[in-house]
Amino acid sequence: MRWFFLTILVLVGVGVQGYTLEESLLEMEGDGEVRGDLWAVLLAGSNGWFNYRHQADVCHAYQILHAHGVPDERIIVMMYDDIAYNEQNPTPGKIINRPRGPDVYHGVPKDYTGEDVTPENFLKVLRGDAEGLRGVGSGKVLGSGPNDRVFINMVDHGAPGLFAFPDDILHAENLTNALLYMHNNGMYNQLVIYVESCESGSLFQRLLPSDIEAYALSASSPRQHSYACYMDDERMTYLGDVFSVKWMEDTDVENLHKETLKKQFELVRQEVTTSTVMHWGELRLGGQKVARFLGNQDPSSIPQIQRFPMRSTEDDPCLNSSIASPDAPLGIYKAQLRHAKTLGAKRYWKEQIEALTMNRLLVKLMMWKVVAEVTGDREKASQMTSSSHIHDISRWGCYTASVRAFHEQCFNLAHNPYATRVLNSLVNLCEHGYTSDQVLAATKKICIHPPMPPVL
Repeated sequence: MRWFFLTILVLVGVGVQGYTLEESLLEMEGDGEVRGDLWAVLLAGSNGWFNYRHQADVCHAYQILHAHGVPDERIIVMMYDDIAYNEQNPTPGKIINRPRGPDVYHGVPKDYTGEDVTPENFLKVLRGDAEGLRGVGSGKVLGSGPNDRVFINMVDHGAPGLFAFPDDILHAENLTNALLYMHNNGMYNQLVIYVESCESGSLFQRLLPSDIEAYALSASSPRQHSYACYMDDERMTYLGDVFSVKWMEDTDVENLHKETLKKQFELVRQEVTTSTVMHWGELRLGGQKVARFLGNQDPSSIPQIQRFPMRSTEDDPCLNSSIASPDAPLGIYKAQLRHAKTLGAKRYWKEQIEALTMNRLLVKLMMWKVVAEVTGDREKASQMTSSSHIHDISRWGCYTASVRAFHEQCFNLAHNPYATRVLNSLVNLCEHGYTSDQVLAATKKICIHPPMPPVL
């Protein structure tokens, strides 16, 4: 009997290349009866036509869950909802996630829109705080229990250790605390979270425990941009983000009862050549079938309209049109310039590009001045603000407070996404022993400029 057991271990352990025994057993378990319910929280943290792609990604994610049998009462959607009926939309009431793609807006629940899209409300949804959201939006929160599974999809701008919302920012530690609260209060059996944002890996690096049954995918490493794609000449904006497009277009064509989370991760990581897709947390959950977190509907009954055909990497319209997320506004302005038909229009878009460039230089200059004020050394300030001088975050208290000071005194990071590009300087200051009090004093002294239009 002992030899039989050892033989089984060997066969299972080596029979699935690249899998641990634990992952293989989990995959086998995934073929059995699914216990509990599946809940989902879908968040697009931005607003404005420039950021069309974020809401398009989330609407597509909703269509996947809906098509795979997850009822609306267990799907919570938080998005600004200013795209479908935007005056710039040539197809009012419709949103697409790829050129000539199907409408992904129809049927999407409007649980939290407009000013209700805040970090505080998002965290209340995750913690199941129905009382705290009484009278806000739909009031719907996670009602999941210890036998349930939870899928979270977050899409927006990001920066080291933070995720942006329309008017404020969510810090990584607050997200981690919410996930720990959910685990400690029996709000899930297993949890999967996919995040699309720049530096999205920093939301999990040394923060997400590997023993709370939570598995995360990030669009990029802690030090990389994420990328937009599918520039649409009719809408003059980007329709999707590379990581989101790749995991969802894979989902659209795969049998989710056969594909595992790990297989999807490996496929998406290979196809996303613009950034390094990473996974975090309890990696053994990679052995679970994707269907357990995106819906158990019989694949044969899923409407074909939701299926997006895959393309080869040689002829990939997403990758071929990709652009670093911070450069998306510049890409949109340049597209407008290319399509301008009159000299006046061409002049206007050239002026917009010049203004955008100057405003971005101002953001960099203001951060350099803040750092120089803190360090009292111009040479050290240049070192601290250099893009080649990068630290991982370990002094979270200092960094979070310093970001808050810059956000409140200098540039609202939610309204000025480009300002998130200079926050690495604050990481460097903290890691070199300077304090958030010094940063706050410096921002109060340096940032006395009048209010500016958004620095996109």
